[in-house]
Amino acid sequence: MIDKLKEIIDKYNNLAEQLSQQDIISNMALYKKLSQEYSGLKEKVEISQIYINKNKELDDVNLLIEEETDPEMKALAIEEQIELKNEILKLDDTIKDLLIEADPDDHKNTILEIRSGTGGSEAALFADNLFRMYLRYSEQKNWKAELMNLSENEGGGIKEAIFLLKGTNVYADMKYESGVHRVQRVPETESSGRIHTSAATVAVLPEVETIDVEINEIDIKIDTYRASGAGGQHVNKTESAIRITHLPSGLVVTCQDQSSQHKNKDQAMKVLRARLYDVQREEQNKQRSDVRKTMVSTGDRSAKIRTYNFPQGRVTDHRINLTLYKLTEIMNGDLTELIQTLKVEDNKNKLASS
Repeated sequence: MIDKLKEIIDKYNNLAEQLSQQDIISNMALYKKLSQEYSGLKEKVEISQIYINKNKELDDVNLLIEEETDPEMKALAIEEQIELKNEILKLDDTIKDLLIEADPDDHKNTILEIRSGTGGSEAALFADNLFRMYLRYSEQKNWKAELMNLSENEGGGIKEAIFLLKGTNVYADMKYESGVHRVQRVPETESSGRIHTSAATVAVLPEVETIDVEINEIDIKIDTYRASGAGGQHVNKTESAIRITHLPSGLVVTCQDQSSQHKNKDQAMKVLRARLYDVQREEQNKQRSDVRKTMVSTGDRSAKIRTYNFPQGRVTDHRINLTLYKLTEIMNGDLTELIQTLKVEDNKNKLASS
C-alpha cells in the first residue's frame, strides 16, 4: 500500500514539473487538462504523505522498543506505539479510498445518445420517456442541456435523441446509464390489457477535447442535406444538415438541429470525437478484462442494465440486484438513489480488485 501511495506522490510531482515547462504553458488546452489532473491529486498527496510519515514513525518506535533497555524509556515508547497505531488505523479507510483508481473522465461534460430499440412505437415512446427523465435529472443537478440532434418517430416518441450535458462531474454520475433499458407496460393501444416488453439503448460518452482525439481532414467525408422533421426548427430550405463519415472506422454522425451548417458541423464533430474516444476506452477495457469483470458495467451497451415495470411500479437495476418501488419518482428524474448505490458498489469492486 505504501508503494502505491508513493506512486501517487511521484505522479503529482511529475505533473508539477510538466506544468512549469514552457511548451506546455503555451498549449492552453493541454495546460488546462494537466492542471485539472494536478489539482485532483493535491488532497490525495497530502493524506498519502501523512500516512507514509506515520508509518515511518511507527517503524522507528518499533525499532526503539526492540533495542531499548531502560524500562522507563521503553514504556514511553510503547505508549507512543499505541498512539501511532490508532492514528494509522483511523487513516486506513481514507487511504483505501485513495487507492481506488479515479476515472480521468469523471469531471467531463457528457454526450447522451438515446435510441429506441425493440418494440416499435412503444419503444420510441419509452425512448422519449428516458429523454425527459434525464433532462429532469439534469435540472435537479443544475446542469445545462443542449440538444444536438433529434429524430422523431411518426407514431409518437423518438427514434433518437443526442444531447450534451454541461456541469460539474456530469460523467461521474451519468456513466452508469450506458446500456439497454427495458420497459414492461400495457401500451395505450392495447385493448386486451396485455403487457408488452420494449427497449431503448442509452450511450453515455464523455465530451473530449481535440487534444484527446485528433481527427485528420482526409479521414472524414462530409455531406450536406436539407433538415427534415415534424416542423419548426426541423424545416429548412437550405442544406444545413450535416452527415460526417469517419472513413477509417466507418462511424457516421448526423446533425440537423442547429440553425446553421457551421453549427451542425461543430456539433457533429463533437459527437464523432466522443464516439472515437469511446472506442479507444473500450479497447483499453478489453485489455484489462480481468479487472473489468469485477466492476459495475459502464460501457457495454448490449447489456440489459435496468427494467422499468409500470404495472408493479418498480425499477430494477440488474447489475447490483437493486429494486426500488418508486417508478413514478424515477421517471420524473429522481435518479439519485440509483446512481449513488451504483457508485458505492463500483467503488467496493474497484477496491477489492486493487
